[in-house]
Amino acid sequence: MTLVIDLPLLARYDWLLIFCLLMQFVMVKTGLESVDELKVITVFHLIGLLMEMFKVNMGSWSYPEEGLFKIMNVPLFSGFMYASVASYLCQFWRIFDVKLLKWPSLYLAVPLATGIYLNFFTHHYIWDFRWVLFGLVVVVFFRTKLTFLLNRSRIHLPLIVYFFLIGLLIWVGENIATLLGAWHYPDQQDGWQLVHLGKISSWLLLVIVSFLIVANLKIVKEKIT
Repeated sequence: MTLVIDLPLLARYDWLLIFCLLMQFVMVKTGLESVDELKVITVFHLIGLLMEMFKVNMGSWSYPEEGLFKIMNVPLFSGFMYASVASYLCQFWRIFDVKLLKWPSLYLAVPLATGIYLNFFTHHYIWDFRWVLFGLVVVVFFRTKLTFLLNRSRIHLPLIVYFFLIGLLIWVGENIATLLGAWHYPDQQDGWQLVHLGKISSWLLLVIVSFLIVANLKIVKEKIT
């Protein structure tokens, strides 16, 4: 919408931030998201912004337009892209009564999530461990299944398959976003082209980190209550 309509006074990136804040306010005010879920989403916003600032300044991608609300060349609305993944997971968990079968120990899940997140930074300086991490994900979650209610039937899905499907959907969304000029990869500077298929692996890893954080917080909360 902001690409088609010439909004006054502020740059497009600034309007996107305002729209995101308004949407977040409406979702909490109407009960679509709880205050606890808002806390989780805020954590993801900060985690995402931190990675955005690092990646943009490493030349992984760029935000070509101007804006008042930018830090280290990163518009603040970009954090909502990561927060939206957390928001989706929280909504999916609550609405579809998600249950996890054969969930691994926190002593395995937390270090794995930490390692995946750190690899987004460290692979610029040392070897990229993503395929090692993928192997560890398969080993740790091979037996784990996600179950959810759909039309009063409980669906069982291998968690690894779920990770891949969500990562693929985010990659499709990323193609739409880059087509509309939200950000550019280096090979898109002279004209849009399909985002490299290899980016699916990056989004897959990000989905895994997001899911592990949300799942463990849900599990801990259930034990407390």
